[in-house]
Amino acid sequence: MARKFSLAHLTALKCPTPELIYLAANAGYDYISPRLVNMGVAGEGNYDLSTQPALLAQTKKAMEYTGVGIHDIELMRILDGVNVKTYEAAMQVGAELGAKYVLSSVWTSNMSFAVEKFGELCDLAAQYNLGVQLEFVTWADVTTLKQAKAIIQAVNKKNAGIMVDTLHAHRSRVDPAELDECPKEWFRFFHLCDGPKAIPDSREELIVIGRDARLYPGEGGINLASYISRLPEDAVCSIELPHLAKAAEFGYAEHVRRCIATAKSYFKKEGLAL
Repeated sequence: MARKFSLAHLTALKCPTPELIYLAANAGYDYISPRLVNMGVAGEGNYDLSTQPALLAQTKKAMEYTGVGIHDIELMRILDGVNVKTYEAAMQVGAELGAKYVLSSVWTSNMSFAVEKFGELCDLAAQYNLGVQLEFVTWADVTTLKQAKAIIQAVNKKNAGIMVDTLHAHRSRVDPAELDECPKEWFRFFHLCDGPKAIPDSREELIVIGRDARLYPGEGGINLASYISRLPEDAVCSIELPHLAKAAEFGYAEHVRRCIATAKSYFKKEGLAL
């Protein structure tokens, strides 16, 4: 089975969902991973398809024309005071478009609350035949694989798993052997990018690089193969590689092409399943 690739929205965040699909198709991706939840973050567009019927119709036409699918939708954060029912409209649209998973992360220090709400999120997603993948993010509150693992074990839901981002794994100093201690079925897809070997000391620098200056695979100092080789060979590779300067220099079409081209070159060089 050939490795499947998805284009994560953060890589080309200024592009509406239909445009992201055309960019992905032209570059050779199989899927996109769109942000269907309006994050309300400065600089991010509102791509909530549940409230924009014209954009939803354009998205469906783009999918039909290109054959590019929707793999996972994001981002359903567990925040203090969150009502997970507010994510249901995005789940409905995602399921309608054929999505398989939703992506979540934890942004509260109250771990008992996080477990409760993440469990509720999994139950709600199950109604739409969606899995929920928990990402550990180095500037959030669940920052390590061990913390994410504890939450997955605590909720004990069949549709719950962990999404490994190679940048965050490196920065949270995940020992690759830790992945061997987790059930393989937890890992249905992963985020791929490279980054500097040096780990920033400040949250601000973590954010700047993470959102604006990730590197093409093989361009940085992360031992990507040590993580990828421990993930299932059928796990979808979702490329999340925002780099504002490269996007400005090359344009989004060339940037997303270079993302997948360098990824495939890296996989071949390291003898990873492709």
